Amino acid sequence: MFLMTALYSCSSKKDGITPTPNNNKPKDPLLQSASVNDISLNSILFNISLQPKIRLAFSQPLKQSSVSESVKLKDNKGVIIPISASLSNGDSVMNIQITSSLHHITKYSFTISNSLQSASGGALPSPFEGGFVTRLDSTPKFPLVNDNALLDEVQKRTLKYFWDFAHPVSGLAREGSKHDPKIVTSGGSGFGIMALIVAAERGFIPKLEVLNRMKTIVGFLKNNAQTFHGAFPHWLDGSTGIVIPFSTNDNGADQVETSFLVQGLLCARQYFNGTGLIENLLRADINTIIDKVEWNWFRQNNQEVLYWHWSPDKGWAMNMKIQGWNESLITYVLAASSKNYSIPKSVYDNGWARNGAMKNGNNYGGISLPLGSDWGGPLFFEHYSFLGINPRGLSDAYANYEQQTVNHTQVNYNYCKTNPRNYYGYSDLVWGLTASNIKGGYTASSPTNDQGFIAPTAALSSMPYTPNESLAALKFFYFVLGDKIFKEYGFVDALSLNEVKNGEPWYSDAFLAIDQGPIIVMIENYRSQMLWNLFTSCPEVKDGMKKLGFSAPYL
Repeated sequence: MFLMTALYSCSSKKDGITPTPNNNKPKDPLLQSASVNDISLNSILFNISLQPKIRLAFSQPLKQSSVSESVKLKDNKGVIIPISASLSNGDSVMNIQITSSLHHITKYSFTISNSLQSASGGALPSPFEGGFVTRLDSTPKFPLVNDNALLDEVQKRTLKYFWDFAHPVSGLAREGSKHDPKIVTSGGSGFGIMALIVAAERGFIPKLEVLNRMKTIVGFLKNNAQTFHGAFPHWLDGSTGIVIPFSTNDNGADQVETSFLVQGLLCARQYFNGTGLIENLLRADINTIIDKVEWNWFRQNNQEVLYWHWSPDKGWAMNMKIQGWNESLITYVLAASSKNYSIPKSVYDNGWARNGAMKNGNNYGGISLPLGSDWGGPLFFEHYSFLGINPRGLSDAYANYEQQTVNHTQVNYNYCKTNPRNYYGYSDLVWGLTASNIKGGYTASSPTNDQGFIAPTAALSSMPYTPNESLAALKFFYFVLGDKIFKEYGFVDALSLNEVKNGEPWYSDAFLAIDQGPIIVMIENYRSQMLWNLFTSCPEVKDGMKKLGFSAPYL
């Protein structure tokens, strides 16, 4: 009987009868939730404290011996950060503590390998990885000072670019701190001349020393610098004055860069108005330089528009018309103001204004934009020409220029504040899109070309237009980020806190004349309107602007 029972039992198993389940089978630990400081770790987290609490909940109790080898925390360079792990809630919750100090605004990666086991011997089905970025260090990097002292400090430090870093022979402004040191820039030198005037007026540098530097600059421009129909090239050799090509076909005259230089020279002529021999000769030499610029020749055979470039061996190969709206309003104002080579109003209307085609009139974020492309373009459009031209109360047939400059800046500010592309770091304190160095190159940043890089010059040079917003940005750039971006020649050219997503923030180590100059000049126009007053006091400028149909209290 016993034998038959045994045989029956074996037969039943062969016939597919299911045996009783084995309750001791290993069960895999499934990750049910992960959080850092009680914030769900579904995507990369930002603004995390330097001692975060990491909590991981699993479906099964964990094997303590498997925890330490399976859990890793690494910084952006792959360095392992010491941590300790403890279990709670019946060993189904892992609590991670950081046992060393983390760094501010740094990306950290947290991983769990599938070597993690449950108490019953099951393995994590697939590895887990999460990331977080620690918060910015908001402690002041420099002593707190009042607004006037801060503006003094920023102007003085930025001035070093045009005083200490100027070319030793010509005194002209070098193109950039990363460029060949022999390259000087005509337009950036115009901005630098205006910056030197600020230095003299505020006593940052003795006025006599500034006058002597101006004597060197103007003498070099008059006697050494190569010109083409009176116009200067974009780049020159700072020792010889010979043109250095800006590009293959751009090896001759640059009308717009010439405009920026003449704008600065006119301010210097008005500022150094003393009766002494040096100042008399300086004014005479400046007049000689500016009176030789053949503005109307750049109409290319009397067309109703000005052209940007001309080369003695390439001719009009660049073939770029100077048309609005951009940074070049100053070119038409100076061309109309010329003593010997003036343009008629029709060239302004048909060429620059395109018979009104430069108008915009659309709303961006609820702000009307009188001129320009969608969203206004980069902010230097409202800086370079308006270093000298005062937009307050200025209007013509096409726009109210006070409204244009203010509204364009507000559009740019609101865009950064709203941050539609979700770039980390953009805010009402970190804003400003304009042309600058970015990681890997140079670009004209704007709301339609926004790659996540902020240029300090954008907000700071807008101070006459958005004083509250620009001062707030200045204080953040200086006090909070100053140890990273306020260097020997003032603020570096650009930054990207958003690059922390790729490991760490990016801060430029370069300075450019065309970005440093407007910071000094426009802060001064905000403080005293000095450069606006100097430029618009020029009799020929008044006449030229009236000729083009402008009206303003100062005309």
